[in-house]
Amino acid sequence: MSSQSLFLKSGRMKKIFVFVLLLSTALFNYGQNTDAVINAKEVERIERVLSADDMMGRRAFTPYIDKAADFIAEEFKKTGLQTVNGNNGYKQDFVMVLTKFISATGNFDGELLDIKNIIVATCQPQLKINQASGYEKVFIKTGANLQNEARTHIRSNKNLLVIVNKSFANNFGNLTRMKSTLYKTDKNVVFVLSETDPARYEIEATHEVTEQKLANVVGMVPGKSKKGEYVIFSGHYDHIGVGKPVDGDSIFNGANDDAAGTTAVIMLAKYFKSLNNNERTIIFAAFTAEEVGGFGSQYFSRQFDPEKVVAMFNIEMIGTDSKWGKNSAYITGYEKTDMGAIMQKNLEGTGFSFHPDPYPDQNLFYRSDNATLARLAVPAHTISTAKMDGEPHYHKLSDEIETLDMENMAMIIKSIALSARSIVNGKDTPTRVKVEELR
Repeated sequence: MSSQSLFLKSGRMKKIFVFVLLLSTALFNYGQNTDAVINAKEVERIERVLSADDMMGRRAFTPYIDKAADFIAEEFKKTGLQTVNGNNGYKQDFVMVLTKFISATGNFDGELLDIKNIIVATCQPQLKINQASGYEKVFIKTGANLQNEARTHIRSNKNLLVIVNKSFANNFGNLTRMKSTLYKTDKNVVFVLSETDPARYEIEATHEVTEQKLANVVGMVPGKSKKGEYVIFSGHYDHIGVGKPVDGDSIFNGANDDAAGTTAVIMLAKYFKSLNNNERTIIFAAFTAEEVGGFGSQYFSRQFDPEKVVAMFNIEMIGTDSKWGKNSAYITGYEKTDMGAIMQKNLEGTGFSFHPDPYPDQNLFYRSDNATLARLAVPAHTISTAKMDGEPHYHKLSDEIETLDMENMAMIIKSIALSARSIVNGKDTPTRVKVEELR
């Protein structure tokens, strides 16, 4: 090795040392020396359990997702987190209903409806309604955002007859994807493609219905002066399970996606609980079923008044270097609120930097568990380091713990903790997402 190479290597090592020293000093001044709580050894311990072969890829709707949930719940218990009212301990249980369309018939004022123009979101095998059934009648008119309005109606927890203008004829069939998997409810939403406002109607629908149970894992540290305001740290603990063997390996371990984010949530819970000085209530959530439709975060979002959620730090794939190197990460939807600017301000002098999402063509802001709350105006962002223009292990059998950098992960988690301090302590309140810009 040349003397110049030795000099350059020495220079890099010096920069890394200075960065670690500055960040450790900042965190020490914030509350305590975090190395005892957030360190590479503890990060690796948790990561190894979540990404182990015996978790069989943590696929939703399998027994192995329950095994992962039990481990996370036990970590929350050992940390001393409180449970959230209405949950089963740390488990936030819910039931998904999978529906398969069998048949439908109907008429508006005696005129038969084409079966292709009827879509029913229901958890009932047999449904029969008419004008005497008490359903509220609503309309999706020309120029509206069909998907957004349909999604709102399905989540309304109301019995609705939704009459969709025929200008949406080419896209009407896409609504079947929304209604094929539902949270268990006794409410029904019937969509009919029509330009008629009927005085009388009859609609019948038959579905094959299957119920499947899921659970988020949720704990909290209650706030002091602003107990009714919430800051959320989250990640999803499911992955994609088992596939066809390649060189004797068939398990998609999901070490980076997203055992890394779930590990961060557990570590942040330990850290903030050890401080126990948060003015706002902190919610720690490990979501299920992100990989199969984001059902865990969608259910979770229904349990909170979005007006009371001040910020959401969703963490996904932080196990590898970002495109800027080790002392950095990016924030999806950075420009939609000032939350990123607040986080960066809290990191001044540490050498760590948050950047706007460098992969806008990937639409990452809407592809993770932050999206549901963001659509409700909450400043909800995902923090990541994944190089999505060429992440070599993304959704591959090779996404294993050996590909991750534990020291770097620990440093990122510490930086997230520091970046959140003024929000957790009630000093800063991020601006809200402008919902109209999402439509």
